[in-house]
Amino acid sequence: MLDRAAHRVADRLARRRSAPALHPHGVLCSGTLAVSGRTGGEWGVPWLDRPGSYAATVRWSRALGLPRRLPDGLGLAVRVMDADGPGTALDMLFTSSGSGRLGRHLPLPRPRAQTGPYSTLLSYRVGDRERVLAAFPVRDSRDATGGALPTLWQELARRPVRFDLRAAAAGEPWRTFASLALEAVHTAPATSTLSYDPYVHSLPGLHPTGRLRRLRDAAYAGSRRGRAAGDPVDP
Repeated sequence: MLDRAAHRVADRLARRRSAPALHPHGVLCSGTLAVSGRTGGEWGVPWLDRPGSYAATVRWSRALGLPRRLPDGLGLAVRVMDADGPGTALDMLFTSSGSGRLGRHLPLPRPRAQTGPYSTLLSYRVGDRERVLAAFPVRDSRDATGGALPTLWQELARRPVRFDLRAAAAGEPWRTFASLALEAVHTAPATSTLSYDPYVHSLPGLHPTGRLRRLRDAAYAGSRRGRAAGDPVDP
């Protein structure tokens, strides 16, 4: 029943918006993700244990599409290109959250893009352990002026926006596994936005756990159906 309800609600929202049911509007960025690697295979995941640099496509968005002056759940969707060889991709979906043991699992509405961390909320299988992944904004010392924080767009116009990507299990400190630099903004209408799917685009030893997968899949399917029905017909 929950699956059907999620599908129906997402379908209706997407039809009304001609855009995804959640995170309907956003900004698309290109950038670079650099994996630092760890000696001795400490993560137990080949992709995490070897250094590497990859092109990334990132979509930053507001979950409910509320006016910018209001706090909203913020999303950071990351696609790593050719992560497991040419033509493959790794998708990671991060949501504005806290960083504590409980807060990392809860969405946290926020008015600005760079005032706190984003987490996957649900756990990932990382090697032989379950860990939450998170993206922490890296603040530039030149911004420590006490004034208003620049918007994501203003930041990208001046220089790359950077995040440290970290992972932690319950009772573990956060450990950095990669850095992400957003380098340019690209215009993209909501009707042609990328469809990120962390279940389809995952890696051996690095993938989300199955909790709530059916519910999430149903909502995604409803959103895709509603978007297709709501797309304008070419004359």
